[in-house]
Amino acid sequence: MSNGAQAFLAARDTLMRLRGDQTSAAQAFDWPRPERFNWALDVFDPMARDNPAPALWIVEEDGHETRHSFAEMHQRSHRMANFLRAHGVRRGDRVMLMLPNCVALWDTMLAAMKLGAVMIPATTLLTPEDLVDRIARAAIRHVVTTPADASKFDALPAHARVALHGRFVVGGYPDWTDLAGADAATAEFQPEGDTNASDPLLLYFTSGTTSKPKLVQHTHVSYPIGHLSTMYWIGLQPGDVHWNISSPGWAKHAWSCFFAPWNAGACVFAFNQARFDAPAALRTAARCGVTTLCAPPTVWRLFIQQDMASFPVKFRELVGAGEPLNPEVIARVKAAWGITIRDGYGQTETCAMVGNGPGQAVTPGAMGRPLPGWRLELLDLDGNPSDEGEVCVALDPRPLGLMAGYAGDAEKTAQVMHDGYYHTGDVAQRNPDGTFTFVGRTDDVFKASDYRISPFELESVLIAHPAVAEAAVVPSPDPVRLAVPKAFITCRAGHEPGRELALDVLRYAREHLAAYKRVRRIEFYDLPKTISGKIRRVQLRALENEAGEERRPLEFREEDFPELRS
Repeated sequence: MSNGAQAFLAARDTLMRLRGDQTSAAQAFDWPRPERFNWALDVFDPMARDNPAPALWIVEEDGHETRHSFAEMHQRSHRMANFLRAHGVRRGDRVMLMLPNCVALWDTMLAAMKLGAVMIPATTLLTPEDLVDRIARAAIRHVVTTPADASKFDALPAHARVALHGRFVVGGYPDWTDLAGADAATAEFQPEGDTNASDPLLLYFTSGTTSKPKLVQHTHVSYPIGHLSTMYWIGLQPGDVHWNISSPGWAKHAWSCFFAPWNAGACVFAFNQARFDAPAALRTAARCGVTTLCAPPTVWRLFIQQDMASFPVKFRELVGAGEPLNPEVIARVKAAWGITIRDGYGQTETCAMVGNGPGQAVTPGAMGRPLPGWRLELLDLDGNPSDEGEVCVALDPRPLGLMAGYAGDAEKTAQVMHDGYYHTGDVAQRNPDGTFTFVGRTDDVFKASDYRISPFELESVLIAHPAVAEAAVVPSPDPVRLAVPKAFITCRAGHEPGRELALDVLRYAREHLAAYKRVRRIEFYDLPKTISGKIRRVQLRALENEAGEERRPLEFREEDFPELRS
């Protein structure tokens, strides 16, 4: 076993041993810092070789299931690596993986790592325009996809098609190389030399909630080893069946559908649905004995609209990430299952940095404390430590789970890494118990009548109303107050938007919010989201600024209702 693998396992075992004691884990944990490291070869293969335990379990909507042991994944990834090498994939080549949850995704991720190729995971929802941009900016040389999406590449402009030297497809497609050929490749694999820990491994385009997607570069240690903190936050143990409801192509998929569970020796579970069906998801989780579940707040908000107590689930750990968890959601899940959803926080640029670890008391609405390996500070506008400010990561020592930088953009990297900190662009407040509560993106927080408003705080109140499924709060221009809080709202099933409901929601907001925070305008609206499912408040702000004094049909204001005049 390599020195890097030994150091990795020692660090992992420290976190396993101190599961349930986050303070002690943070004090005892040190990042292993190998000079040479290849997680697939040094950690996964020794764990997986001759290991019959389940590693990957994929359930389809029609009931068809695919299961593979660690030993099988070890062999399959060796064959895939030999196959890709035989078809021109070399160390340093950039490979776009545009695949759904199918075994080929895990095969090619392991294989690319073993080859030293650089992966660019991509969602299958990308448009041809997105593909042209990504091929050029990421210098993509090979692509792996399905027949359904191969046609998108064939339709690209000539300069983009010429850039692709390798075209691999899961299943037959004219003039593309079928990955089925890997089945005939040898299962004996020899790497071409050592892998430096600093070598690039992953390139991720961010979801772009406020700007054009950035290209985040991670190394052979920043995600594989960095996600030890994610493993700790989730509370994963060997033998767990872990379901992370996340689409391939986004960093969260690698977080919890690849590195974190396999770091722990747990089974990765996936349930494929053409359109998310909450009751079907809960039935499947119960039937398959899923023990640990990670889901974004959007999914949790759908779950709480069901009779959750009627599903005989076997969950031990429940976590949420992607956006903050509203206290109302946490309370409803606790009432149904007796389990507290534990929030966590991180970015594409990082691994899990903050979280409510297993066994810890959870402050409702708080995203937790810094996780083992992370030292964070809240800095005000002048760069001074404060109880409320931008979440910043101390760089001395530099946490292993932080990106190398933005690929090809030294200026943008310098904008976020300066004065001894990585600046996340997120604002939080420190609570008396030492936990952090998310306030919002620096671009989302706004002032109304000179009071600072956190959209998340107002949205958490609104979704506690029985008719509100989702809400997004933005500043609405006002001649007197400069801006007032306005909520864009989508209704729960069984509720119709209109004047009567608007009055009820505004009244509810008056009863549950201080006067200076009060939501004074609402509009029933289909919330715009990124293709990763995050609400695009920047788009809603622009909509408000463009509208001026003009109103859309389903917008209502406090002054419309004499009943609300105080």
